[in-house]
Formats: sequence, C-alpha cells, structure tokens
Amino acid sequence: MATIVNSCVLLHAPSSKQENGSMQTGHLNALEAKHATLDRQIAMETQRPSPDQSLLSSLKKRKLMVKQEMTSI
Repeated sequence: MATIVNSCVLLHAPSSKQENGSMQTGHLNALEAKHATLDRQIAMETQRPSPDQSLLSSLKKRKLMVKQEMTSI
C-alpha cells in the first residue's frame, strides 16, 4: 500500500492479515490447478481402450483429497 504525502510516496509494508490472505489465495490457486490437472488425467485415462482401474482409483482419491483441502481454506 502507498500513501502520497507532500508529493512523496510512502510505502507501507503489508499487514500480516494481507500477507496471510494472499498466501491463502496463492495456495488455493495451486490447489485448483492441481485439481484441474488430476481431472484431465482422469479423463484421459478413462478414454483409453483399457483404463487402468488402479490408476483411476488413485487419481480419484488424490483429486478428492485436493478438493477437501480446498474447501477447508
């Protein structure tokens, strides 16, 4: 944040609340990206002629864990 005083710009360090909020936003963005990647991997594996059920199960579990972490933020 900046404040203009007598034509000078004073920079203010972000508060811990602002830093925490931006860290949470960054973490949420990373989780959303991971969730989307897992979703694409599941879709690709499902479209194969003989999908690997063990791999699909693992991907789905990981996707659910990511989703649960996203909702806890």
